[in-house]
Formats: sequence, C-alpha cells, structure tokens
Amino acid sequence: MTPPDTATRPASAEADTLVAVDLGRAEAALVEHYPRLVRMAYLVLPPALGRNRRVLGAHALTQRALPRGRAASGPTRVPAQRGAAGRGAVADPGYAYLRLRVLRAALEAGLPLTFRRRPRRAQLPPLLPQVWGLRLFPRSGGAEELALDQWLATLSGPARAACVLRVLEGLPEPEVLRVLAEAGAEDPAGAVAESRTTGTEGPSGRTSGGAAEALLTSPEFDPCVLQARPTDLLRRRRYGRAGLAAGAALLVCGALLALPGGGWGADGAAAPPYARNAAAEQALDPALLTRVAAMAWRASSRTDFSAWPARGSRTGDTALLRRALAVWARPGASVVVSATPGTPSGPPMGPAQLLYAGEVDQAVVVLLYDGLRVVRYAEPRTGTAGAALDFARTDGASAETSGALVLSRVDGNVRYLTAPWVTSATARDLLKPGGPPTGLELTPEGVTPPVPSPAPSDACTSWTALALTAGDSTALVTDLGELTPARLTSGAPGTTPAAAPAQAVAADWAKLACLLPSARSHGVRSVNAWAYAKQPLPEGNGTAGWLCTRAETWRGTADRVQAQFLAPGAAAATAAAQAEGSPACGERQPRVLAGVLWKSRAGQWYVLAAGSDRFTALEVSGGVKGRAQGSQLAVKAPAGAMVELTGRLADGTKAGVLR
Repeated sequence: MTPPDTATRPASAEADTLVAVDLGRAEAALVEHYPRLVRMAYLVLPPALGRNRRVLGAHALTQRALPRGRAASGPTRVPAQRGAAGRGAVADPGYAYLRLRVLRAALEAGLPLTFRRRPRRAQLPPLLPQVWGLRLFPRSGGAEELALDQWLATLSGPARAACVLRVLEGLPEPEVLRVLAEAGAEDPAGAVAESRTTGTEGPSGRTSGGAAEALLTSPEFDPCVLQARPTDLLRRRRYGRAGLAAGAALLVCGALLALPGGGWGADGAAAPPYARNAAAEQALDPALLTRVAAMAWRASSRTDFSAWPARGSRTGDTALLRRALAVWARPGASVVVSATPGTPSGPPMGPAQLLYAGEVDQAVVVLLYDGLRVVRYAEPRTGTAGAALDFARTDGASAETSGALVLSRVDGNVRYLTAPWVTSATARDLLKPGGPPTGLELTPEGVTPPVPSPAPSDACTSWTALALTAGDSTALVTDLGELTPARLTSGAPGTTPAAAPAQAVAADWAKLACLLPSARSHGVRSVNAWAYAKQPLPEGNGTAGWLCTRAETWRGTADRVQAQFLAPGAAAATAAAQAEGSPACGERQPRVLAGVLWKSRAGQWYVLAAGSDRFTALEVSGGVKGRAQGSQLAVKAPAGAMVELTGRLADGTKAGVLR
C-alpha cells in the first residue's frame, strides 16, 4: 500500500529525503530511546494480553527491533523525519527506523492466530525476557489514567498506534498516515479517524492535547518502572509436584528400556546386542569372497552379474580387498558415499562376489556384487585419503542390462568393464546417426579405452553411446552418471525386439538424446523411445512428430515418462509433458496423449494434440473449445491460452493427458 502522503510525491523528491541508517546508528538510537520505544509497544499491544504479558512482550519487541542477518550488513534508508520541532527523538532517523519496526511488530502481535497461515514471530510468546515466579506490571495511576486505559482497550491496534503517533510522538497527520502504512496497517486513514472518536476522558475527547500527552507519559503506561507480585503460589506448588512425578516416571521407563530382554518387548532367543555375528564376520573376510571361473557364464542358467568372473591385476591383493570390505561395512567420515535412489547402503549380508580389482587411471578400483547391489570401492594409488564408495541396485538384471559397469570417470571420459560375453564394443554419437561408429579395443580383461562421457552441459553438441555386441545381438547403452549404464531401446511398448540393430536404435534417438539428462542419476535401467504419432500441421507447415520416452528404474517404481513434440526441421524434440510413476507409454498402459501451443509461420497460434492409436476422439476446453475425431487435433487459439485436453478410447473410456 502506498502511503497517502507519498502517493503523489515525485521520485526525485522522495530520493532526496532518504537518510541512511546503519546498524551502529540504530543501536545508538535503541540505547538512547529504549524507554520511549518500550512504552510505545506497550500502548499498541492488545490489552487482552494482560499487563504482565504486555510488559514482557513490549520489551521483547523492542529488543528485537535491531536489524538481523542481511539487514545488519549494510545501511537501511528511511525517509527524513518531519516531526514537531524540539523533539530530538522524532528527528533522529535511527529512532524513526526502530519506531517503525516496533510498531509493525506490535500490530502483528494483535493479529488473530489461524490455521491457514504460519504464525508470525510477534504473535508467539517471547523467548526473552522471561520472569519466573513473579508478575510484573506498571505502577497504578489515578482515575484519569484508568479511564484512558479503558478507552484505549476499545480501539483497534492501528487506531492505538495512530493515537500514540499523534499524541505521544506529536507527528502531523500526513506523517502519521505514512508511518501507519509502512507499518502494515490496512486502513491508515480509518485508524486515524477511529483514534479521534470521543471517549471517556480520551486523548481526543474532553481532554486537551497537552493533558493527553501527560497521561500517556505517566507511570501507569511506563513498562520500565514496574511493580512485582508473586504468581499463584498454590497452583505453582501443584505444578511442581506434577513435574516431579512426570520426571520419576521417565526415569523408570528409561531404566526398563535399558534392561536386557526389556524395552519394547522381549528379544526371545536373540543374542545380546554386543554378541559377535558369524555371518557378518565372514562378509569381511577376503578369503571367503566368491570368485566365479572365467568360463562359468557359458554354462550358467543366469546371464547377469552373478556370472561375471573375477578380473583385474589385484584380485589376489588381500590387504586391498580387506580395506574395501571394511569400508563397505563401516565407511569412515572421510569416505565419499553415493547410492542410486532406492539402493540400500548397508553392509553385505554375507560373503560377496568379486567382480574386479585392479588399477584404473590414477586409482585402484574394486567391484563387488552381493546379489542385490554392485558396489564400487576406489582409492588413490598411494594411500587411502579420498576413498569413495558407490552403490547401484542391480537385481533382476538381464544379459542386455548387465553388459557393462563403469570403472572410472576422469577428465570427462569414462572407462567401462564389459561383461565376459561381450565380444566387441563401438562408440556412437547419437546426434550424428549417419556417422561411422568408432571401434573400441578391449583389453583381455574387458576394459574399454576412455570414452567421452555425455555429461550435461548448456550446449548439447554430442552424446556418446556404447554399442556392445554379444553373439548376434547388440545392446546400445549410455552413461547417466551411475555405475550401471542405461540401455537405450526404441519401438512401441511390448514390441521392442531383443536384438534390434544398434544403428536403427541410434537413429531413433538422434532427436531425443539431449533430453536424457532429465533421467540422470535416477537409478535408470533402460530408456525406450516410441514415435507414437505423425501429425500434418495446419496451413501446410509440414508434418510434426510426437514421441514419448519411458525411463524405467532398477527398483521398479518412480519410472519417468516424457512426451516430446518434434517440429518439422527441428534439430531436437521439445518436451511437451512429463510424469513420474505413471504407467503411460509402457507395457501396462501402452498409450499416451499430449498437446502443445504451436505458432505457424504465418503467426497464427494453434493448440496441437496427438494421442496414440488407441484414442478415437480428442476434445479441448477452457480458453479454447474444439473437438476432433481420431487421435489428432488442431484448433486455433489465442497466444498464451490455457486449455484442458481430454481424449476417449475405443471402449468409450475417458483418458487425460500425460501428467
């Protein structure tokens, strides 16, 4: 709200009257005028609080008037004061700044508490000052002071503030209106008018201005000159006995919880908490690590990480393996621990399987597997400072999703350890589907050379994916910032062939690769792209494509679905809608519906929408109304139109857009 006296003032004149108030100046004003500020807060606070609470609240509000945090780091500018002559406090900018803060807090303290909004600090009982065992209140005055106090109780908080500013501060009415507006009063003019109503010997009634000022400055309204009386002694004694009984009950409950076999229930046949557990000790013994034979995967009924052999130049380094297992069980404060969403980071349940132990770039890496998780331990080649521990959930892996693991990331490059059944690997730039793949020479242990990592950046100029060939099938995977690269597929849900050519999959991802960062570090196992519709655009603007991608996670929940719109000639698709945890665009719900607001080359805006082939009709309502048979819709719309899009399926069921 703009104060009435500054509403028409030129901006230059307003700037000329601003005075800087820093923290030192405000503190000096608080020390000098503390009694006056406390009296003002006491008069404005609601009388319903009682004299004791008003006294403590007035001191608390005044003591909190100094700026804190950012406000204390630099000067605050307030308008120059135009008070009555001869009143130094009124003319002091520091005092004016504190007065405004005290009035604002006192008015906030009078607001009613509701469940619709968070209570403000001034509405809560003050933390400091506190007085125990005593009730404090100002000295009693005569009949005139009593009548004045009763009259003030009939006024609203802003009206009491207006009365204080007019009578006690001696401010002219335009200045009173400005200060009330800055203090947050909703109707400053109404507050001033209310403060002028005739009361029983009130300051604007039969009492003259000088007499009213004398009454307001009397000891009756001085919260700095106080009398003390005891609180209710009998009630306090009862509260003390109740507190002692509650403390004794807590002590008894704590003793029962600490007794062996007690607590919330008996532990039955369980050993004491300090007993040694044989399975937990075996999990930390390097000699008991499972080591799969090199060719065991050929005869194994499972083709996943459980069939990987132990590889690396340091699989026999007992000290290294012991350190890796010990850090896994109890990582120290200096260990950097990370885990994909939904992956427990606790110790192994028993002896784990060793996948790799060796030197990679400037680090020593150990890969372990416990049937649920793959764990990567890394330490420098010299010493153990800066060790890292990474967890990734891998249960339910298949041959295509267990084809590689990340060994290291250095200088924007990533090295992979490939599965023993991978015979060759190539690198492809998804943004250049026509370009030739780059062959990667695998070491005898299955380690790739450094491959550019598609780390997210402002300019998406390339996106590297790895094509892993095993027998007659090739799986396309990419790094999404986790231990396990995500597999990329394409096609309608439930119809994606297991052995799709990597070149065809890469071509389908050429317009979508730059949207993959939305699934980064989310525990993603695979991402499928589905071009579900092609739509002829109005006014002969060409044909647009509609696609959806579904990023499925290892934990089976919180899958991320995104619908994209591909304009004719666009280098990349644009996200049109997205959802998390939705079955859309997947085998459980192989359908999707999305829409965008699109502008033609002639400048006309349209609402475009397209659904998969299961939709038989689309309808748009809200800012634009329209209906179309089939799975596509194009309706003229004004710029920025807000619409609601729905569709109907072949069985008559109503379905909404992806959200």
